[in-house]
Amino acid sequence: MADGMRTGRSRPETAVRVATRVVAYAAPEPREGERALAVEMPVNLVYGSVPYAVMMATPADLEDFAYGFSLTEGIVASADEIRGAAVERGEGGLRLLVDLAPGRLREHLARKRAISGRTGCGVCGIEDLAALPRAETRDASTAVSVRPEAIARALSDLGDAQALGRETRAVHAAAWAGLDGSLVAVREDVGRHNALDKLIGALIRAGTDPAEGFLVITSRCSFEMVEKAAHFGASVLVAISAPTSLAIDRARLHRMTLCAIARADSFTVFCGDERLGAWVA
Repeated sequence: MADGMRTGRSRPETAVRVATRVVAYAAPEPREGERALAVEMPVNLVYGSVPYAVMMATPADLEDFAYGFSLTEGIVASADEIRGAAVERGEGGLRLLVDLAPGRLREHLARKRAISGRTGCGVCGIEDLAALPRAETRDASTAVSVRPEAIARALSDLGDAQALGRETRAVHAAAWAGLDGSLVAVREDVGRHNALDKLIGALIRAGTDPAEGFLVITSRCSFEMVEKAAHFGASVLVAISAPTSLAIDRARLHRMTLCAIARADSFTVFCGDERLGAWVA
């Protein structure tokens, strides 16, 4: 098949539609709606039956991905060192099976290494789908209550708090806000994961109680961002951009409140609206 899906099954969806509740600050009640979300899926790259890395990706053009990844990682020097690529479903994701020419496969296995330092679209240092990170499932605090006006305040103040962002227009920010929406701490970084890691590091060094506020991130919300928030113990996560399908799944798993597409006039509740006050629920 031209798209490299050689499993004999229908190709995975690249977008899903989910029911939502859109909260407008000036409206008397939420508006029911539906939104398309990009699918995020773990893809296990396997060479000669040996797992190499798990990357988070949209499940489209995976044969192209196999070739490009293999070249840029230095596994091959040219396309003719790959005899083919096929996709099969694995436990919790997809397996991308890359068939290397015999000589290249021997060289690859001889110098096989784990990936490190790549957080933009993959999962650092793991090789198998079963090892996909998941924070310990715990009951997020049901005592946390965040009013819509608190989210509006945090969003309004966040722009002025992003010093590096104002200067460069090229970084992400992560913020911790009190339950009233006042900003307590903000961290910035060129990587969205790094910004959140920096913030969480500052919070745990200060002994911050996760029940005393909520997280705000300026980036899209992928599953890794939810997992990081869950590791900290946050009950409420607000993202300026949209979440992925797996992010919502993980937020539900951790019983977190996930709000996204947060703007000056509204935000969208994807799960956990019980923490947003009786007005929303």
